[in-house]
Amino acid sequence: MVVFRIERRSGVPAYLQIVRQVEQALRMGALAAGDRLPTAAQVAADTKVNPNTTLKAYRELERSGLVEVRQGAGTFITRTLAAPESEPESPLRARLADWLREAAATGLTEREVTALFDAVRAQMYAPAPMRSPDAPAAP
Repeated sequence: MVVFRIERRSGVPAYLQIVRQVEQALRMGALAAGDRLPTAAQVAADTKVNPNTTLKAYRELERSGLVEVRQGAGTFITRTLAAPESEPESPLRARLADWLREAAATGLTEREVTALFDAVRAQMYAPAPMRSPDAPAAP
């Protein structure tokens, strides 16, 4: 089961944080088709958000085809977003876990690891520079 964390100072609406956390759990394989999401009342009790906020998030997830509301039974995941590389037994995930253990062993804090990861990710996924229409084509 997913446990939601709401960052009140983030500037991101709480319902959208819930949507993003479900999507992330689906990408990482923490949630799978058939899994039941917590009730709006459970989320409200755990996060101190209004139950209507959770219902709004669940409606958004339903519109995107990720969940199905079954009257009287709850809200259930209908499909996954997990890529094979994100599955718990994935070699890529295992190498990442090894790297994180190594980073922790060298004394890096969680914030430092996050900053390092974000910097490298930004480099790796930076958009290609736009070529001017007047510039000569690359050889």
